[in-house]
Amino acid sequence: MLTLTYQRRVLHFNFPARTSRGALSQHVAYYLGLHHKQQPEVTGWGEAAPLEGLSLDYRADFEEVVAQFCQQFNQARHDELTAAAAAALVPAQLPALRFALETAVLDLAGGGRQQLYANDFSQGRAALPINGLVWMGDAAFMREQIRQKLAAGYGCLKVKIGSLDFATELELLAEIRAEAGPAQLVLRVDANGAFAPAEAPAKLAALSRFHIHSIEQPIKAGQWSALATLCRESPIPIALDEELIGLTEPARQQALLEEVRPPYLVLKPTLLGGHAATRRWIALAEARGIAWWITSALESNIGLNAVAQLTGEYAVGDFAQGLGTGQLYRNNLAAPLTIGAGALHYDPAGHWQHPG
Repeated sequence: MLTLTYQRRVLHFNFPARTSRGALSQHVAYYLGLHHKQQPEVTGWGEAAPLEGLSLDYRADFEEVVAQFCQQFNQARHDELTAAAAAALVPAQLPALRFALETAVLDLAGGGRQQLYANDFSQGRAALPINGLVWMGDAAFMREQIRQKLAAGYGCLKVKIGSLDFATELELLAEIRAEAGPAQLVLRVDANGAFAPAEAPAKLAALSRFHIHSIEQPIKAGQWSALATLCRESPIPIALDEELIGLTEPARQQALLEEVRPPYLVLKPTLLGGHAATRRWIALAEARGIAWWITSALESNIGLNAVAQLTGEYAVGDFAQGLGTGQLYRNNLAAPLTIGAGALHYDPAGHWQHPG
């Protein structure tokens, strides 16, 4: 019989993580541990870490929800469980919890060794290219991050914009381009919905002179008509991010993509409802010729590993993914995930610190 438990951990940022929605100094993760009652030493782990301001299941009573779910799960007396069956047990309104349970089931099936999938990344044969993330802050803080990322050899940078004076942000982008032209560095920006629809065209035009690869979510989610116009007319390709959150019905997902027709999707399994939900978005996108990349959502290393191994199931080539946020915390769980030369590496024989 399967037994489900959880562990709570408060993750502390190395610096305030700022977006246009505000700053975060800590992030609470709940780790689901799944084991057979007869073999408690073999445990599959998954991470549920709802993100403030974004996650459907970010709520004051989330720990109560997790505790109650574990109790109900154990009362149901499951003997075996597939990841698909696990996903069906969790309401769509609890995407982070669904992601955690799917991950725990996949991990347990692999012997509790954090081997969720058998692909080149999970088996240590290939790295995943990632973008270097430049967080919002004052100009000096952002300049220092930019210098560090360029020195570390990143081939792609993503810069958070929307909280500083726009002229200052343009100056920072100009500095980046003075250091590395478009042939040497792919440059992405993420507005997190900071632009008003009326001002977005002018701002996108101003940004375009820096040869921007893409801009994530220039306006707030829910404005499909305005977003569709921007996607048609913007000189910078637009990537949908927050727009996907909460769209769990296939008909609504298809309606969004048909109306807006974005060039890119940014996929965050914790926010979208897990492994299978992310795969469904990828299938919908590819059927319409829409490109995509996968991004972590400030998870600790348990969640980051799950997101990365899912990414490893696809042939992403040299297209940078958003998988570098595991370095944000000063008390992250130790894991054999490392970043080098702008890529995420995994050592399947390396040491893991487990939550329990």
